[in-house]
Amino acid sequence: MTPGRRSLTLGPLHSLAGELPLPGSKSISNRMLLLAALAKGRTRVRNLLRSEDTAHMLKALQKLGIGMAEDGGDWLVEGAAGALAADGRKVALHLGLAGTALRPLTAALALGRGEFLLDGVPRMRERPIAPLVDALRRLGADIEYAGTVGYPPIRVRGTGLRGGEVEIDGSLSSQFLSSLLLAAPLAAGPVRIRVCGQLVSRPYIDLSLDLMRRFGVPVAVEEEQRMFSVPAIGYRSPGRCLVEGDASSATYFLAAGAVRGKGIRVRGIGADSIQGDLAFAEVLRAMGAQVQVRPDCIEAAPGAEPLTGIAADCNRLPDAAMTLAVLALFAQGTTRIANIGNWRLKETDRLAAMARELRKLGAKVEEGPDCLTIAPPEALRPAAIDTYGDHRMAMSFSLAALGGVQVTIKDPDCVAKTFPDYFKAFSALANPE
Repeated sequence: MTPGRRSLTLGPLHSLAGELPLPGSKSISNRMLLLAALAKGRTRVRNLLRSEDTAHMLKALQKLGIGMAEDGGDWLVEGAAGALAADGRKVALHLGLAGTALRPLTAALALGRGEFLLDGVPRMRERPIAPLVDALRRLGADIEYAGTVGYPPIRVRGTGLRGGEVEIDGSLSSQFLSSLLLAAPLAAGPVRIRVCGQLVSRPYIDLSLDLMRRFGVPVAVEEEQRMFSVPAIGYRSPGRCLVEGDASSATYFLAAGAVRGKGIRVRGIGADSIQGDLAFAEVLRAMGAQVQVRPDCIEAAPGAEPLTGIAADCNRLPDAAMTLAVLALFAQGTTRIANIGNWRLKETDRLAAMARELRKLGAKVEEGPDCLTIAPPEALRPAAIDTYGDHRMAMSFSLAALGGVQVTIKDPDCVAKTFPDYFKAFSALANPE
């Protein structure tokens, strides 16, 4: 591996093999920090992810007056026992590209006292937030757009949320529903949330519900009516919380283990994981890899035959679907990845970006409104991969170095968003040809 200031050249690599512990889950880390801040009591958070996204959440909560301190690698969070408040002050929060911080904080700050301006980097200003704002306004929130209507930056004046029934569009991002759910226990009365439109990325909703239960708030779910009933009882700290390893980060190493070599074991997640990307294990099995899921780890190794292409509906695992798209380069036959239209609203337009970069490596790619069809080349071509500032583009395309060619990853430091040490971990497991 030859690092440069603006790029990183990988490979050719024979295989990745070995074992590694996973960093904490980003999705769990930021949700857990927010719930700990809203809860009554002190919470000790173990294995919190250290990344740009969690740094934005930590900084925002500290700016809002939440007491926090590191203690032997853990984080101690002193809960506010209620809404976050600025006591009439105006507070500006810059949240980078952290959707898991900006969107939940938008809902949580509608409960508090004060005036809050939430903003981020230019790409964040292109990511929609209207479905969440519309739902919050129906519950009495005072929110206005400080720029383009429907997008950040937004100004929230804390007035509280009343109870009652509200609808929210679930077709663009699961983060809108998660954000509303996380704030609802601090409303003036019980909240019933009805989802309209297709609900994308449902496992992230289940993850939110699981964490809410840990903090003392059970949510009744009526699946047929797509209704979530949240009691207005506030949060109670469970005392200690463990952030499990990041299942999305695990997919890159498990995919590498499935390609060739002796396989890879990742620690920190297992059979009891609450993350939807655990289902990537089934994707690998469907392609012909050997996969073992144990209570505290997952192992993936090549199967008896080469990997084969599959057709997969990836609505429930949109992040892992990016790993699948690059893994398709190593499969015999065509791979079709469907129901991923919300890729276009992520850190970049991932559908267009993925199609463009796969073609550089020689793949034949058909891009649809919400799908990709990928036919691998007979032999990969060396390529310089543009990452568009998207951490998952950088990590996914690192796998191409296993295809007998050099692959240059531009702007490799964009992985700091969720996995700052990714390329260090990748290098430690790599076997050069």
